[in-house]
Amino acid sequence: MTERSPAPGGLTLVEALVNTLDMESGADALDTAEGRERFGVTAEETDRARTLRESLRATLLAHAGHPPHREVTPLGALLAEAPLLVTVDAEDGSAALAPADGRSLHARVAAAVAEALVAGTWTRLKACAAADCHWAYYDRSPAGRGRWCSMQVCGARAKMRRYRAKEV
Repeated sequence: MTERSPAPGGLTLVEALVNTLDMESGADALDTAEGRERFGVTAEETDRARTLRESLRATLLAHAGHPPHREVTPLGALLAEAPLLVTVDAEDGSAALAPADGRSLHARVAAAVAEALVAGTWTRLKACAAADCHWAYYDRSPAGRGRWCSMQVCGARAKMRRYRAKEV
């Protein structure tokens, strides 16, 4: 949906997970074995992954100043269940949070959020303002006020709707 470059660091995981659902067409990559494999999710874990995805989407909408797209489980409640460990590099002493179980999607997302908080990039990951899109994108604009995943598609549609509304 977007021509933007991927989010930095661990946020690529969050961005990719949110973007497994094309809201316009209804296509969900988590419906396929290949789509689930990309995130290390089994068929039995699909509903839990979808719950996490939609909580992330609501949070990314909040980053962009928009209300949630629907009622969701709060992201903090989902990530509270994620086991993380503090790792310390023996050579330089740098510390990081890492998933205690590298397979758990929730723990990998929690580690990515923690990394982004430290890097100051977490609130730059947003969801498109277009109600039929809500695609995740990383806002690289200088002021951090990006609204759409693609100015050429979602932004142009929004501006055209505003223009047509003025004509009436």
